Amino acid sequence: MKFEGTERYIATKDLQVAVNAAITLERPLLVKGEPGTGKTMLAHEVAIALDLPIITWHIKSTSAAQQGLYEYDAVSRLRDSQLGDERVKDIGNYIIPGKLWEAFTADKLNVLLIDEIDKADIEFPNDLLLELDRMEFYVYETKQTIRAVRRPIVLITSNNEKELPDAFLRRCFFHYIQFPDKETMERIVNVHYPDIHESLLKEAMEIFFQFREIQGLKKKPSTSELIDWIKLLLAENIPADYLAKVDLSKELPPLYGAMLKNEQDVHAFERLRFMQRRV
Repeated sequence: MKFEGTERYIATKDLQVAVNAAITLERPLLVKGEPGTGKTMLAHEVAIALDLPIITWHIKSTSAAQQGLYEYDAVSRLRDSQLGDERVKDIGNYIIPGKLWEAFTADKLNVLLIDEIDKADIEFPNDLLLELDRMEFYVYETKQTIRAVRRPIVLITSNNEKELPDAFLRRCFFHYIQFPDKETMERIVNVHYPDIHESLLKEAMEIFFQFREIQGLKKKPSTSELIDWIKLLLAENIPADYLAKVDLSKELPPLYGAMLKNEQDVHAFERLRFMQRRV
């Protein structure tokens, strides 16, 4: 079982090695990298490449580790008891399985994505240490142990918003997705727009990478921003020779809102133009 990328996802050799190493070691693959570099998409493409179902758990700031295991709906049980419902005799009727329960008890090997784990409380990763290590957990209300029928392939993404605990990191195989170089980025764009004219791609790439070199940007444009920008360029029939005349020291490129996402970065660009005019 080897991952080598897909037609839709250009995986570097280092990334392929990381995915396959995590599968061999049967450890979660912790993936970090700039937002927009394809961390979440990786899990979906691994599932496609290996012909496996995927179970996705998107983490929020309010997420608790227990929700990934199960939740006990005590409110519904109390209401049903007041109504004389026979279901209250079996507490199992009020146990709501979480994403880990779903992944552990699936009949078929699956990919489990825990997306943006750093959004949750700092104790969140620690609360999943044993469950992800042993692939089992105990349900106190029903006095049963839920064990993985087949150990899922676990991918965990992080945007580095918070430091993750050392004990958690020790149990993972780690990979940082480097921002693609120009050659790799061209391959990525060609996957999305195989008919794009070479000259338009060349000029768009030139402007994009110049944008990323601007000092002081709060949010550098990423792969997803480039894909969106090129989609707009194609939709508006912006010619390559027009882009070739764009001088970032004097003006913003057309449809720049696809790449600059906040007013601070527009101001940073304006400051750069002002400094260059003074030189």
